[in-house]
Amino acid sequence: MHIGEELLVLGVLFVIAYVLGRLGKLIGLPAIPIYMLVGLLASPNTGWFPLNFEAANVELVAVFGLILLLFNLGLEFDQDAFIGNARALLISGGTRLLINFGIGFGFGMWVGWGAREALIIAGMTGVSSSAIITKLLIELRRLANPETPVILGIAVVEDIFIALYLAIVTVIIGGETDLGPIILELAISFVFLVGMFALARWGGKVISRLIATKDDELFTILFFGLAVAFGGIGEMIGVSDAIGAFLIGLVLGATRFRVRIEALALPMRDIFGAFFFLNFGLALDVSTFGAVIVPAAVAVVMTLVINTAGGQLIAWQNKLTPAQGINVSAMLQNRGEFALILATLAAAAGLDERLTPFAGLYVLSMAIIGPVLAVNSEKLGSAMFKKKKVVDPDRDRMNEEAIALVEAATVGLEPEEPVADVESAVDRLVEQAMQQSDDDAPRRQRDPEY
Repeated sequence: MHIGEELLVLGVLFVIAYVLGRLGKLIGLPAIPIYMLVGLLASPNTGWFPLNFEAANVELVAVFGLILLLFNLGLEFDQDAFIGNARALLISGGTRLLINFGIGFGFGMWVGWGAREALIIAGMTGVSSSAIITKLLIELRRLANPETPVILGIAVVEDIFIALYLAIVTVIIGGETDLGPIILELAISFVFLVGMFALARWGGKVISRLIATKDDELFTILFFGLAVAFGGIGEMIGVSDAIGAFLIGLVLGATRFRVRIEALALPMRDIFGAFFFLNFGLALDVSTFGAVIVPAAVAVVMTLVINTAGGQLIAWQNKLTPAQGINVSAMLQNRGEFALILATLAAAAGLDERLTPFAGLYVLSMAIIGPVLAVNSEKLGSAMFKKKKVVDPDRDRMNEEAIALVEAATVGLEPEEPVADVESAVDRLVEQAMQQSDDDAPRRQRDPEY
């Protein structure tokens, strides 16, 4: 196909994604399943699109999308929130991960595709989509809800787990069988992880001085180059390009330029991320869905049941009401980018080819069911526990002010007046997230440079 025709087809695909995305917004759907559906529509394996478009045309850009997805995940990781409330978060998040991952691995063994494949399936079914969760919390105006700090805290714990899990699973699926090289690869991976976490924790001021520049163009080139370079380093030492990008994002997120980087990186993540999800859809083959439709359906039901019960356990652990537990479970049902990343890694490692259509069906289903449940969770909780929804003007005001602050930070602007009200709302939100059930504990001290 001529380059002009390729550009025309790609442009048409994104216009279709825009139209379907606008329709999806009406029922609260996130963009991830929309991009996958457009890719599936244009896939050469389906023949549904009048013009042929090969996945190879966007593969490199899709790799950039994968790198930026994990880079932004590291960038948004809140070290202070985690360390300040580590015990409660580890209990809630750790219990959830242990249950989800254990049952997911058992389910993967039941599917019968192999032990390494079971490990991948456990990761797909065990970890939520922090991108979808964060977006839903903002769009549904629940930032000031009592359960929101718990949801965000669990997302932070899962971010740490993703880093450790990817480091281990990349070595395991790499095909190495001798014990010595496996131990060496794992040792290198963990030294890299620990070193980058330590740099993020204690090297923020030094890194801030090294990357300081007022020129936005040069600044963007710098952090994009670092994300790609560390993705390459991660791939070279055996921890995957995704985790390399996550770790450099973690380091840059510890600098005083975090908000500025986020403002510049989020649009890039959205554009390149769209290529990643589109490329994944292009690789799907509808004819292979029949072989995985039963495992995918069982995985969806399993996820819904376990996370609904888990939401009540989390509510009990954190002294929330059962209705708030429904909100927690509905948010944590969402699956998305991480499952697709695992499927991409599995395909590159030559694992069972059924993992790709399984991940496609599973993510398509959960990325639709999850947001629908989240939109209706408050009504569902009220109906199940016979409790009328209480109108809380103070909480609604805090939500409005917190959302205004988030939107201002996203575009790199200072929040509009009245600043005192916004700062008060944020202080209360941070205090609630850090202290949760201990109202008498002293407020966390902030470093003014960060």
